[in-house]
Amino acid sequence: MDLDTLLRELEEIHDDFRLIPAEEIEVAEWVRWKCEYGCRAYGKHLTCPPYTPRPEETRKLIRSYEQALIVRFNDVQPNLKVPHAHIHHYLWDAILTMHSTMFELERHAFLAGYYKAFAMAALPCSFCRDCLPERENFTLDQASKRSCEHQDKARPSMEACGIDVFKTVRAVGYEIGVRTSPKDRITFFGLLLIE
Repeated sequence: MDLDTLLRELEEIHDDFRLIPAEEIEVAEWVRWKCEYGCRAYGKHLTCPPYTPRPEETRKLIRSYEQALIVRFNDVQPNLKVPHAHIHHYLWDAILTMHSTMFELERHAFLAGYYKAFAMAALPCSFCRDCLPERENFTLDQASKRSCEHQDKARPSMEACGIDVFKTVRAVGYEIGVRTSPKDRITFFGLLLIE
């Protein structure tokens, strides 16, 4: 299938994305540090640090692709019954929708012959109410992901792997800013590497 046909088909799943050269994806060491020092989900999800690839591994991955899609999820609706300070649960349903959509985009591209398709989302995975590292009496080891209940569709977040989402998204013309109030509009971004 040619790329234009694929993009038209992907628009039927989610129609807000931009095609970019993969070399425009910015990876920086500081991003992962922000996960480790500042995110309450650190160490609680197998799709987040310390269980995800480090920035250098991410750079190598991106170099094996020529193109990518930056996928925007605009005007995300939080769960107003949950205090915004509990950000993961405040955004739970929206995160699940984004992760599911990114998986569907990847799956469609793969089945269309783009066998290298790989999706990345934002924020911690929400396919399970509690991830393996949060479960009592679970021993983590190098192969813990083999026990993930959704290993077929669980993907790491961009920021967990060192992708500077702000710089990458701005480079393709999308607006993004730091939320300074719970009343600010929420926008998520995903990444689909295609070849």
